[in-house]
Amino acid sequence: MATLSVSQLWEQLWTQFERSIEETTHALGMKGLHWQELLVAMVGQLLVSAMILLLFVALYWMLANVLKLLLGRWRYGAKPFIAARMVLRYLLGLAFIVGLFAQYGAPENVLKGSARAGLMALSFYVVWLLLSRALTSNLSRHHIDSSLEQLCKNTLSVALIAMGSITVLAQFGFDVLSIIAGLGIVGIAVGFAAQSTLANFIAGITLLIERPFRIGDWVKIHGEEGRVVRIAFRTTWLRTRDNIFTMIPNESVATSDIVNFSVEGSTRIRIPLGIGYKESVAEVRALIMPILKAHPLVVCNQELKPRVQMREIGESALILSAQVWVQAKDVEIKGRISCELLESLQQALEDAGIELPYQNVQLHLDEAKALAPWLEPKETQEPDVKNNPKD
Repeated sequence: MATLSVSQLWEQLWTQFERSIEETTHALGMKGLHWQELLVAMVGQLLVSAMILLLFVALYWMLANVLKLLLGRWRYGAKPFIAARMVLRYLLGLAFIVGLFAQYGAPENVLKGSARAGLMALSFYVVWLLLSRALTSNLSRHHIDSSLEQLCKNTLSVALIAMGSITVLAQFGFDVLSIIAGLGIVGIAVGFAAQSTLANFIAGITLLIERPFRIGDWVKIHGEEGRVVRIAFRTTWLRTRDNIFTMIPNESVATSDIVNFSVEGSTRIRIPLGIGYKESVAEVRALIMPILKAHPLVVCNQELKPRVQMREIGESALILSAQVWVQAKDVEIKGRISCELLESLQQALEDAGIELPYQNVQLHLDEAKALAPWLEPKETQEPDVKNNPKD
């Protein structure tokens, strides 16, 4: 048996490969297809596409350097150059895509539609960019809440995206009116299916417009007390003193009582104290006032200053109320401030010998016969003598 050389072996393998390709094309109903010509055409198309890509990359690099040179000479700064470079990149990318479609034989209406759709999308993006910046500037000038500002931005974005999508679809010959009618019917169906979500969404918009609270306020809503960390379209987020996040549906927030501890600034803390009847209220006030003023988190000014008032003559004590003011940012630690002041006041009153009365209960028992065995002396009892059965 003769040994085949490498060239003969490779020739046989190539012949077998060609026969397999031919049989496969015949089985698929593509008789007469020459795969060699197809492969050459594909490689040629890929090479042309790569050449077009390199041409556009070189053109982008050249135009970007020209823009940088001109804007740097005119001293416009970095932001205009970044925006101009982004627009240039988009236009060249659009031109490359259209040229690539033309290279692969796309119809003329598709090429024109793609070009018009790309330019329309760019124009809507520029309009959104300008309107959003103008909106942000105007809202910031009027000190509008950040949540309401975000709502306006999202509304503007959704409106422009919807209009841009309809305009882009119209460039490809789609029936826009039918699409809008279909979306309207779908929207009605979704509205009936998601009534709770829509109610929360509408309530969220109402909260953002009326603004009974803002992000950062310390509030009590629906029995939950905490700091507002987020006002979303569907829920309001609170962070409690225990660092627990609570999400309350906006519909419940809008229909419940809302207590805002931060909206008016400083908040007052009341600490009740009880002293004996024989003690002087003026002396006790003079004793504890310096302690209230010395706390670092207590507000001390002409309008908001600590005070001690007598509130009630109780059954066994004179009831006083020590009142201090704390800033809105310290409302979260109001309990800790109250505990620190209470401990300091109790220690100062004890050191000064001020009586801190407590309730005494005196029990009177009439004809308490059940206590007689413990109160009367025990009588000597004779031992029982057991009868002897033998007697």
